Amino acid sequence: MREWYSVEQVAELLGLHVKTVRGYVREGRLPASRIGRQYRVAAADLEAFTGRPAPAVAAHVEVSAVVQIDGVDAAGMSRFSTLVLAAAGQSAADQGAAGGGPLRVQTVYDEERRSLRVVVFGSVGRTAELLRLIEALSGEVG
Repeated sequence: MREWYSVEQVAELLGLHVKTVRGYVREGRLPASRIGRQYRVAAADLEAFTGRPAPAVAAHVEVSAVVQIDGVDAAGMSRFSTLVLAAAGQSAADQGAAGGGPLRVQTVYDEERRSLRVVVFGSVGRTAELLRLIEALSGEVG
């Protein structure tokens, strides 16, 4: 089985800007295959380009989730947002607990519709923990 690298992964491995790596691919200096709308570089081609074995790249898994809560007044939105953002910040400080990087959370409130959306990006474990908290808190807003 061949190992493939994205242009972004190659740039990170070589300490180059992504545009530089794309330029190498377009110029033909770095062989790459176009898969869909993205270029992929085979490990063997990267090894030939650098003259050294291609390093292993750890898999990166991230979850994005959008939670919509209707019927929320402005005061409830403020309390809920504060609790969720504080929990996400605490989760980031507790990085050993569920693994992965910090959570990124955004809240968007539509006052006219009394609707709150919470957008969460992060590791599977941390996002799941925060979603459980959101579920528990969602019954208390209003």
